[in-house]
Amino acid sequence: MELYLDTAVMEEIREIASWGILSGVTTNPSLLAKAGVSVADFMKGIESLIPGPLSLEVTAEDAETMVAQGLKLREYGENVVIKLPLTAEGLKACGRLKEKGIPANLTLVFSANQALLAARAGAAYVSPFIGRLNDNGAEGALLIQEIRAIFDRYGLKTKIIAASVRSPRDVTEAALGGADIATIPYAVMKKMVAHPLTDDGLRRFRTDWENSGLSL
Repeated sequence: MELYLDTAVMEEIREIASWGILSGVTTNPSLLAKAGVSVADFMKGIESLIPGPLSLEVTAEDAETMVAQGLKLREYGENVVIKLPLTAEGLKACGRLKEKGIPANLTLVFSANQALLAARAGAAYVSPFIGRLNDNGAEGALLIQEIRAIFDRYGLKTKIIAASVRSPRDVTEAALGGADIATIPYAVMKKMVAHPLTDDGLRRFRTDWENSGLSL
């Protein structure tokens, strides 16, 4: 399963990219607004960090304007994927962008039926929001499993991006459920690399070595 970072903060991207584990980045209008950065400035900073897919989201709600915004966003690079909402208008825009050779990521997906519609519309990616489902008493992991089963049964090539990740456990469940990608907030990514037993083991190794009087 590929790992993306879900952020618009350049310092976070730079740090996690240095680990050598990132395959892409996802953003949305809320993340860009929170970071206080325009799309143009964001793209200037990220060019040398992430060669893989980079999702930029439209703000329009009608298909015609979504397509126009998608074409403009695509001008920032060949690796730009256009995020569209899973609505009837978003499905229309997805098909029109696909005709132009532009990949789309259908977001705000909360059901297997929505994911199926996205795939049939030609989406390159579909983003089920597993954390938000869990917040509302549903099972995000089950949704990933349902989408995976449907896509596999009918040979649908749309990739599943587990989104709205709240914890490292969400990432584990997404991987077990068959998601192709998990897009992960910076704070969760930091938790994934940490474990108290790892820290304890390092302390023990360090103490034993220092007490040995030996040298490398």
